[in-house]
Amino acid sequence: MTDRQDHDRTRSPDHGPASTEPPEQRRILRTLVLAQVLSGAGLAAGITVGALLAQDMLGATGLAGLPIALFTVGSAAAAAGVGRLSQRFGRRPGLTTGYAVGAAGSAGVVLAAVADSVPLLFAALVVYGAGTATNLQARYTGADLAAPARRGRAVSTVLVATTLGGVLGPNLVSPTGRLATAWGIPPLAGPFLLSGTAYLLAALVLGLLLRPDPLHLARERAAAAAISSESVGPSPTSREAAGTAGAGGAEPGGVALGASVMVLTQLVMVAIMTMTPVHMAAHGHGVGAAGAVIAVHVAAMYLPSPLSGWLVDRYGRLAVAALSAITLLAAGVLAAAAPTDSVVLLALALALLGLGWNLGLVSGTAIITDAVPLERRAATQGSVDVGIAVAGAGGGLASGLVVAAAGYPALAVAGGVVALAIIPIVAAGSRARRHADPAAGRTA
Repeated sequence: MTDRQDHDRTRSPDHGPASTEPPEQRRILRTLVLAQVLSGAGLAAGITVGALLAQDMLGATGLAGLPIALFTVGSAAAAAGVGRLSQRFGRRPGLTTGYAVGAAGSAGVVLAAVADSVPLLFAALVVYGAGTATNLQARYTGADLAAPARRGRAVSTVLVATTLGGVLGPNLVSPTGRLATAWGIPPLAGPFLLSGTAYLLAALVLGLLLRPDPLHLARERAAAAAISSESVGPSPTSREAAGTAGAGGAEPGGVALGASVMVLTQLVMVAIMTMTPVHMAAHGHGVGAAGAVIAVHVAAMYLPSPLSGWLVDRYGRLAVAALSAITLLAAGVLAAAAPTDSVVLLALALALLGLGWNLGLVSGTAIITDAVPLERRAATQGSVDVGIAVAGAGGGLASGLVVAAAGYPALAVAGGVVALAIIPIVAAGSRARRHADPAAGRTA
């Protein structure tokens, strides 16, 4: 039996035998998939026109990255709030509240555009960020009841569900713009009508259908497993699993390692993505073309999730994290080199950008989930997502300034170079794990 097979067959202190999962897991995943389809539309629609709306209202390209920065600041605050709510009351109240707040922020953006109020726009974008934070927090929910050897695939199932909404959202930019115009609303605010509706529906789906609460059930199963283990005595395999499935010692420095991977991938992805529609508009491409490119990008952010999850479970978290760095570098170089009249090459560059982000997010999420015990998992995950959101805010804000000073190609190349920092971080994590447990380097 190989080390990988032995690892997969071990008994998890969180969930019992690693080869089995509770029957509720399938229903919980189906509910999350439906909610993510809806929230993906809300997320992607706002991403597509946020920078263009700010550029229109502010009249300055240098501040076009401000909307991304603002709603990622809101995402940071919401990530902490959703994490704390989930820790205390369960995943269902946390996620439902987060999406409801995101819907309110979307409505605020529409009102700001109608009133031509920049202060209201800024405040509403911060609130709108709650939807982004909740969309990401949902991936942890899918892993609560997953067996350790299938955590990567559980995370990927939730992420890939965002693809449908994420592809539909940007392609509805023009229709929602026309609808907004018919209602006397500025056309660039139209997609936020879609965002608000989608987030509200996602909140209703989770509020009604996410039962039993997966975090509560996971804790109950962990407590039952602990009592059973004390009664009969732990087997060698259950003692081994205690270091790999949520007991808190799975990954030396696991929280910092996983957070670093996700923070860097978020920083690079947001910076390049934010300014791509602005770059395209400056070279004569319409909103429809920008929407199509962003649709390809969002699809690449989520559609490869099953492959990423399988790679994480099969070849290990650290190897996939390193692969994300290489993919992001390729994306940056291609975006910089693409002719300004080539929508196809820009779409390919943004597809690579989305893929690199996905590889980093799935691997980083698995690292975090492995490393944190159930009794403090939700709060820690929320804190990690605060860092991810802050990185996104920094990337969004800096992107406009870099493009104004040096141009879009310089931004794209710089982003790719920054992504390479993931490789030495992963190498250091691998050395630490081998030092702590030589077997860990072979199994995770």
